Amino acid sequence: MTIDDLGCRDLGCDGSTFHETPHLDALARSGVRATNGYASSPVCTPTRASLMTGRSPARLAMTQIIPAHREGRLKNVSFHHHLPHSEQCIAGVLQEAGYQTWHIGKWHLGGEEHDPVSHGFETNIAGCAWGAPQHGFFSPWQMPNLPETSEAGTHLTDRLTDDAVDLIAKRDVNREFFLNFSHYSVHEPIQAPERLVQYYREKAARWNLDQIDPIVETGETVRWNDPQKRTIKRRQVQSMPEYAAMVHHLDENVGKLIAALKAEGVWENTLFIFTSDNGGVATHSQELPFTCNHPWSEGKGWCEEGGMRVSYLFHWPGKIPQGCQLHDPIISMDCFPTILHAAGLDQRPELHCDGIDLLPALCDNQPLTRDHLCFHYPHYSRQGGCPTSSIVRGHWKLLWDYETGAHKLYNLANDPAEIYDCKENHTTIAQELFSLLRDWQIECEAGLPEANPEHPERSQVPPIL
Repeated sequence: MTIDDLGCRDLGCDGSTFHETPHLDALARSGVRATNGYASSPVCTPTRASLMTGRSPARLAMTQIIPAHREGRLKNVSFHHHLPHSEQCIAGVLQEAGYQTWHIGKWHLGGEEHDPVSHGFETNIAGCAWGAPQHGFFSPWQMPNLPETSEAGTHLTDRLTDDAVDLIAKRDVNREFFLNFSHYSVHEPIQAPERLVQYYREKAARWNLDQIDPIVETGETVRWNDPQKRTIKRRQVQSMPEYAAMVHHLDENVGKLIAALKAEGVWENTLFIFTSDNGGVATHSQELPFTCNHPWSEGKGWCEEGGMRVSYLFHWPGKIPQGCQLHDPIISMDCFPTILHAAGLDQRPELHCDGIDLLPALCDNQPLTRDHLCFHYPHYSRQGGCPTSSIVRGHWKLLWDYETGAHKLYNLANDPAEIYDCKENHTTIAQELFSLLRDWQIECEAGLPEANPEHPERSQVPPIL
């Protein structure tokens, strides 16, 4: 199950006190929670492509939200506006093995010719080119591949969960199933049932959070060419009733899905993976941001930790131990080989070349052998992020800002907010990490940004290489 824009601190089990998520907290207690989980990108489309293929967004040339195009001092780096059919998805591999393959919810990997069915899913409900409900979360949705409900005002999260429950109940019991359930929640527009919004308004008042201005504006403007010269707003505390209600409502629907799996007698034989496609929206240039990822800095659209870290919960009764934590770094591409192992299928390293099988670590506490993780987002985001790449090895992180040419080194163990650049005191480490990052970019044939000849400050852009 992939959630849209859920932050790494939005669940109770991940540290939130304002949001209430009892069903997901119970899932964490009865399974394994990852404490160093990363999305492969700080925005949705690239991560979703990597989840389906086991390949990094840089290798796929799918590094930006479809169809975003922003330029500043740097030109936009070209990227695929759909997942190529040459890429074999996990659904296709499982379908060949006899699985029923179902997609429900957000796809955002291409339009009709590149929809879930064209990538190995037998069933597609609500998967289309849209990145969010264009007409809101309450019906009528007017969404491709989603028939309207007869009851106006139905919330999309409820509807999609009902569809999932129905698929499970009507499944072919002689075949296993793979459900790629990708909720549009908790993406904007921030809309939740009024009963929950009112509950969190009252909670915010009891905690005096309604007396605190949660937004900080430093006057920093976005770096892309924005005629309105909008400034970046940052949320410093979780206190937004509407967003908390969306998280709570999502949790209720996770509970509904789990109850259906139990009622159908398949829960004990189900590997359940829960994650998000990028960090929570903690900054914004157009609206008030929705959440806070503290102590991690920034959020969606940034290569800082708040934009990359996401929740991961793993549950498989009798196979994955209860109430444990996985501390080794993991990333979106790891889901593909992990699912293959769970299905009893051979690994396909020629496909999922950037992912590793997590089951030995999850089931038997075996250490992962990965040395480092690389991230590549050579684009501007509307949340304020700018073209950046980064690498994480242990507690060290190197961040490369393409506009300024700066290489900043952070010690995440004692500086999770990435405030203190310690490159000058650890030049050897910085050089090693940059060399590893460049080698990875070359091997992936990652697209690098170039100076924008039409920008008045183009001369201030340093050479990229």
